[in-house]
Amino acid sequence: DFEGQKLVEQIVKIWLALTTVIAFVLGFALQSLRITFGTFTVSLIGLSLTVLPPWPMYNRHTVQWL
Repeated sequence: DFEGQKLVEQIVKIWLALTTVIAFVLGFALQSLRITFGTFTVSLIGLSLTVLPPWPMYNRHTVQWL
């Protein structure tokens, strides 16, 4: 439904913004690109598991078609 899509969009925007900052700070502090990209990759996997499956919280407001 459209409300679920809106929720997913908000989750993705916030998650990616926070993850980018965290990965950058970790990588910069430890002087390691491997840690930067590893942190970001692990976060993307977690994000995918959060938003890709059809969880019930994304289908609360079903759209009634004609």
